[in-house]
Amino acid sequence: MSEALPGGASPPPPPGQETPPKEDSALTVSDRERLNRLDFEAMTAAELADAKRAIRRLALPLAERPTRRFRRDPQGPRTDLKATTRAAMRLGGEIVGIARRRRVTRPPPLVILCDISGSMARYAQVMLHFLHAVANDRERVHTFLFGTRLTNITRALKHRDAEVAFQAIAKVVPDWSGGTRIGDSLARFNRVWGRRVLGQGAVVLLVTDGLDRAGADGLAEAAERLSRSCRRLIWLNPLLRFEGFQPRAAGIRALLPHVHEHRPVHNLDSLAALVATLSSRDPVPRPARAA
Repeated sequence: MSEALPGGASPPPPPGQETPPKEDSALTVSDRERLNRLDFEAMTAAELADAKRAIRRLALPLAERPTRRFRRDPQGPRTDLKATTRAAMRLGGEIVGIARRRRVTRPPPLVILCDISGSMARYAQVMLHFLHAVANDRERVHTFLFGTRLTNITRALKHRDAEVAFQAIAKVVPDWSGGTRIGDSLARFNRVWGRRVLGQGAVVLLVTDGLDRAGADGLAEAAERLSRSCRRLIWLNPLLRFEGFQPRAAGIRALLPHVHEHRPVHNLDSLAALVATLSSRDPVPRPARAA
């Protein structure tokens, strides 16, 4: 992590052992404001429990996009000639009304690629609660975890009970808090899953600090292909919480030219800002500029 920070700055130490969580209802307004701004990695076990409850209440209504399908609508903007003709034939050829239709709209697919390497362990733990809430709130959500390999956890995350879902994930993810091979993981996603889940204007959330143990081999090529295959590629990077952040690591420099947005994800405020951005109509995507 020191690669991305000047002067060898380091994040706050991880919290200690678990303690019984306090009730969210006991939080005052100032307590909630402090909790919203507090870094996930600096939270105590009780604060983390409060944050997870707050995350479960977040909604993620992606702006709807038009599809190729149409539905009948008397006030629709398009004339439905086939329906009009069928109705006329049932009446002996007499046209008594013009059928109309409207294009069907629905939210685009949401694809999440989340880094679970050692440097991302606390943030990945919190993000899983966010991803579980999202996966159970909407359709067409596809979730993948990666460290040294890529694992599809979409089916496990669909379970309504969060603890049951996380237990199922623990059984299929062998590389939690290990090394990182971002380039290999993105390349495998492109090769195996890209065509299956990236259609119809998909939005991709890439959750990683960009610190690749493999030296960013093949990362730029994989990120470029991923960017071209989706409508929006949003990089959520916890290192952006530091004012002195600079893209010094090779993995960060390889990713930056190919993402449409580069956003922090380190506290509740940053997650709320992400939700607000995704809930609004997305602008024409442009690659993020390297700092």
